[in-house]
Amino acid sequence: MAQLNLRVGDVRGNVARIIAAAVRARDEMQAHVVVFPELALTGYPPEDLLLRSDLHARVLWGIEELKRSLSGIDVIVGYPHEDDDGCLYNAAALIRNGAIAARYFKQHLPNYGVFDEKRYFTAGTDACVIDIRGAPVALTICEDIWMPGPIQQARAAGAHLLININASPYHAGKGDEREALLRQRVHEGSMPIVYVNLVGGQDELVFDGASFVMSAHGVVTALAPAFSEGLYVQDFAVSGTGAISAEPGICHAPLPEAASVYQALVLGVRDYIEKNGFGGVVIGVSGGIDSALTLALAVDAIGAECVEAVQMPSRYTAQMSMEDGAAIAQALGVESRVISIEPTFNAFMQSLQEEFAGLPADTTEENIQARCRGVILMAIANKKRKIVLSTGNKSEMAVGYATLYGDMAGGFAPLKDVPKMLVYRLAEYRNAIKPVIPRRVFERPPSAELAPGQRDEDSLPPYAVLDPILELYVERDKRPEEIVAAGFDAATVRRVLAMVDRNEYKRRQAAPGVRITRRAFGRDRRYPITWGAI
Repeated sequence: MAQLNLRVGDVRGNVARIIAAAVRARDEMQAHVVVFPELALTGYPPEDLLLRSDLHARVLWGIEELKRSLSGIDVIVGYPHEDDDGCLYNAAALIRNGAIAARYFKQHLPNYGVFDEKRYFTAGTDACVIDIRGAPVALTICEDIWMPGPIQQARAAGAHLLININASPYHAGKGDEREALLRQRVHEGSMPIVYVNLVGGQDELVFDGASFVMSAHGVVTALAPAFSEGLYVQDFAVSGTGAISAEPGICHAPLPEAASVYQALVLGVRDYIEKNGFGGVVIGVSGGIDSALTLALAVDAIGAECVEAVQMPSRYTAQMSMEDGAAIAQALGVESRVISIEPTFNAFMQSLQEEFAGLPADTTEENIQARCRGVILMAIANKKRKIVLSTGNKSEMAVGYATLYGDMAGGFAPLKDVPKMLVYRLAEYRNAIKPVIPRRVFERPPSAELAPGQRDEDSLPPYAVLDPILELYVERDKRPEEIVAAGFDAATVRRVLAMVDRNEYKRRQAAPGVRITRRAFGRDRRYPITWGAI
């Protein structure tokens, strides 16, 4: 099982990595078959690159290069196949001794959540059963395993083993879902299943790998580690009649939820920065829990030497915030500097003096402070060829408790899909590895510090109340009356849902961020900006 981190569009680089992995599987591991993820040649998801003829020319070159370079091992690889009639298929090919010995077309094309495969691909209809050293083996691709039809079709065609290649994105709890699903499929098909998954970050998506094999009795016989590249071996015993059984292999321990989410965020940040060629990151550090966790994630992703922390105090910044921000940067070994926003803020206020004459102070002045910080961070990043990581969390993004072109400024938002209460849990997890966040950062009430004595709870319900309401509405599509029936105050529910609905325009302008829940803002949840109440 070749669990690789591939780059979308980089056919030449992906082909080189596939060849290197196949040679190692053959020469070092004496494998008879090496299996690569879904659309391995192009990376996943290639999106509208699939509409470009030059991509398909590179794919054809890549297939020929694999055929020319590999022998002595069967190679199963995913790629987009365009037939003579112009139909495009999500395909898996068996390459054997310089030729394509068999080809399978994905039958179930997902078109929900983050997937839109029906925009590009034509669905296949037929089973593909191949002979591998006397064993009848069927091929399927990703979504096919979520439906009962393909494995039943494969069984009817004589298969005794199913190989399923995947680009299955991560969300918390996904591993348990996959295992339960495959247990149902092996019961229906009475055969072992090899589940090979992609690993790596691609824009908002993270692919966790965690490839595994399940025996015909529903037992996991091999489990690759999550969030790690590698080649992982599974042996099968083949009887004289072609019956196949999975031998006991190496099972890496599944990660607890906090560790799993944290590693997903680290991988997502690392791949976004490295695959896009940024020289490092700049982060505004406030002394609060969100910027502290973002700083720790960045250091764990790309190293302290590539991270710059900037504290930007105003007249409302508490001394405690300055001390804690400095302590966090020092504990993580990060270069840190202090740039006051007072001169910048005063210059804006002077420029706007006539426009604001006779008008009372309100959130406008608060937002100007946030935008001063955004300008400073973006200027540093531009000058030093780095990227700004914004620090807002999912709870804030949901209700619009963020300033456009201010604290929302940045190229990537690691916590965009992380609710506030989960931020605290992840920070506790990181501190358990090595204490880097002072205790009082966890204990003090959250505040934007844009006005005297300001607290988040002046504008929002407590996060312990807000987060469950948001989960029901954003991730589960529950109606207001259903949320109230779950035990929440009706007025609070109406207020929160109204904030979510009217702030879609802000989310459309937000930086992308790592998806770690079942439904993130962006690709998952596509609401109109302008709409009337249902």
